[in-house]
Amino acid sequence: MILLVGLPGSGKTTMARTLARQQNALCLSPDEWMIPLFGEPEADGKRDVLEGRMISLALQLLRMNVNVVLDFGCWARDERAALQWLTEREEAAFRLVYVPVERTTQLERIERRWTDIPEGTLAMTSVDADRWRAMFEVPSTAELEGSTSPTPPPSWSSWLDWAQVRWPSLRTP
Repeated sequence: MILLVGLPGSGKTTMARTLARQQNALCLSPDEWMIPLFGEPEADGKRDVLEGRMISLALQLLRMNVNVVLDFGCWARDERAALQWLTEREEAAFRLVYVPVERTTQLERIERRWTDIPEGTLAMTSVDADRWRAMFEVPSTAELEGSTSPTPPPSWSSWLDWAQVRWPSLRTP
């Protein structure tokens, strides 16, 4: 499993598609499903439900030795750690790819996307971008090298328990 991490406008989806072609992998991107399914990019928690189903599908595919690219963004370390744990639980390889972006470039790409395909994207302002930058947890060197051995947050008994709350529709065998 390859997990793409980065902010809106960083180029994650472009890189995810490229990696999917190179790795003969299925690319799963919630952004490509939300508006067609629900008419909006966030839709009152439905994104979390969609991501949970996509993760369940990705895990099934890994069991079948099919490569998967997740174009999720995953701004929080806990999300990334949970996905790494779930992947390794399937005895599959996990790779995190971080796509950084400078603020000016990000804002230009967001504006271009809105101009080119307003029906297929979320309206974003520079205030949104700055707020999201402040929330984003940049992956550590250990995360990028795959050398972390993540443990669940203190109040959780396992990553599976944590993940099933974060992504309510996540199902594993």
